[in-house]
Amino acid sequence: MELKVVEMQIPEGSNLILGQTHFIKTVEDLYEIMVGTSPQVKFGIAFCEASGPCLIRIVGNDRQLQEIATQNAQAVGAGHSFVILLKEAYPINFLNAIKQCPEVCTIYCATANPVQVIVAETAQGRGIMGVIDGFSPKGIETDEDVKARQTLLRQFGYKL
Repeated sequence: MELKVVEMQIPEGSNLILGQTHFIKTVEDLYEIMVGTSPQVKFGIAFCEASGPCLIRIVGNDRQLQEIATQNAQAVGAGHSFVILLKEAYPINFLNAIKQCPEVCTIYCATANPVQVIVAETAQGRGIMGVIDGFSPKGIETDEDVKARQTLLRQFGYKL
């Protein structure tokens, strides 16, 4: 077995959702979740099929995000994994619906931070072992940091 680190590409102003599922139907179900939750969201989805022809299945409504999601899926190359790139919306708006999708097994991360995927490769194929999302903590928040966090959440419209 060999471990590899795969850097995910996240376009400026976009977010990434990385997960694992178990059925080809997922690619269409995820599409329906995205447009059903937020009609203005721009997104691309790439799903790595794990049996049969083992193709990367692609859907979305933004060609660039579809292409980069596909490049990310190719780089990871793990069966039944999926990559969603989105903009003009935040992952928080979609995560519960994605988790409720009957085929979805795991969501590894949902972020705009730099992401490294730790991939194990064997003679059979590849699997995601985990992710590194962003950076390590640099300290503990102060009272000033708390105020800045609260202000940011209100700017996003998540708090009154």
